[in-house]
Amino acid sequence: MTPPNVSTDVLRTLHRIHRQLSDLNERLDRGPKQIRAVEAHVAHCEGQFAEIQNAAKAARVASDAKQVQLKAGEDKIQELRLKLNSAGSNREYQALKDQIAAQEMTNSVLTDEILEGMDRVDEFRRKVAEAEATLAKARQKSEAIHGEVEQQEPLIRGDLERLQAELTQCEAALPADVKELYDRVVRHRGEDALAAVENQYCEGCHQHVPLNVCAEMMLGHPMFCKTCGRMLYIPEEHVPEG
Repeated sequence: MTPPNVSTDVLRTLHRIHRQLSDLNERLDRGPKQIRAVEAHVAHCEGQFAEIQNAAKAARVASDAKQVQLKAGEDKIQELRLKLNSAGSNREYQALKDQIAAQEMTNSVLTDEILEGMDRVDEFRRKVAEAEATLAKARQKSEAIHGEVEQQEPLIRGDLERLQAELTQCEAALPADVKELYDRVVRHRGEDALAAVENQYCEGCHQHVPLNVCAEMMLGHPMFCKTCGRMLYIPEEHVPEG
């Protein structure tokens, strides 16, 4: 039985179309992945911004509370000094002096803590500004990615439709027996269903292709790599003229 013949040009074109379709499908899938990634980044930046804002608010509240405490302490010292002037005995006088000294010590500690708190508030103010800028940049990038994906998607789908029609037309040029073999390997390997033979090596798995197999290919007979199962074809530059 004479084996069916298949055009090398057809196999080469089929391989090119399969690779292009695979690339387009990857680009189509990449769009939603990019969108999910930038949206996750925005959500992360929003969380960090809210966390820093809350910490900054807590620092301000703590600083304000200590200043209220300090004011109350200063008022108490003023009150104790008034009582000191009207002390009825040395014992009372000394007790009031001790209370004033203790309150002054407390106020001194509060003053140091307030200064430290004000430094923290300033530091948080800087961190809030940085987090806000980071969030704005993340949102800007997210909008850009959304716009790019929305712009590219219809173009990619149009190319896919065009190439799918070209693939159908090219597959129709295969003899029925060859089409059956081709369909089987495409179902199994997808875009990797075909491979060129370069210097007697399969470009798919890089394994040696026997000389007799190459000779059959030159006669237009469908041949498959015994190692990886790909349908083989001769590169354009190696096809003999005439």
